[in-house]
Amino acid sequence: MKTVALSAHYDGKKIELDEPYPLSQNARLVVIVLPQDDERHDWLRLSAQQLARAYGDDEPEYTEADLCK
Repeated sequence: MKTVALSAHYDGKKIELDEPYPLSQNARLVVIVLPQDDERHDWLRLSAQQLARAYGDDEPEYTEADLCK
């Protein structure tokens, strides 16, 4: 199995993956506990909002010719 990074959280009783991922029985895992970082989440949210705005449904479709000008 290749090495893969998975996002997870602790619900107070157990560690839960944020997205489903097939793990084999007795799979070896490394758990890294990250510090609480509310500012980081704010920046990620802001970045996602700006990307959504920049690539919204009302954006024109650019062709390769538009990029070569």
